[in-house]
Amino acid sequence: MITPTIRTARLVLRQLVIEDAAELFEALSDEEVMRYWSSGPRKTLEEAAAYVAENADSGSDRHCWAITTDGLAALGWVVIRPYRENCFVLGYILRRDCWRNGYLSEAVACVLDLAFDELDARRVMADTDPDNAGSIRLLEKLGFQQEGHLRSEWETHIGVRDSLIFGLLRDEWKARRA
Repeated sequence: MITPTIRTARLVLRQLVIEDAAELFEALSDEEVMRYWSSGPRKTLEEAAAYVAENADSGSDRHCWAITTDGLAALGWVVIRPYRENCFVLGYILRRDCWRNGYLSEAVACVLDLAFDELDARRVMADTDPDNAGSIRLLEKLGFQQEGHLRSEWETHIGVRDSLIFGLLRDEWKARRA
């Protein structure tokens, strides 16, 4: 699937490519960034490259954008993939040195616009660890509502974890953007 480039005032979101692994190794090897991820920090650049390659696969049914300020160096990524007709799952990661500057909310908002306008999404969902306060704040800021709490949902590198399910509907997003 071809992932279109998206430009904002501060960002360029472009197709994630395997060559982004070196820049993303900083995030993928960071224990704090990866704490609530479903898998642990990558120990080597080769491990990070394999993981980036999975997400960068343009032959899959997902769109995965590298978040950049200049179209070059990847600071993180945003991914959206279908899980049911007109329903999508959202995911994202950002290097820690880029936290708290609005990059992620700006990038995710653009991806939501594309999902609802061009992919005909009626619903986008995200799941996050109940202790991941930053992710919860981001989702709530963008208008997602908590819809569920799945107990002992994930077996991760930090143990068995619960998952909070957040959802956003097309009409809700359109009303926020109007």
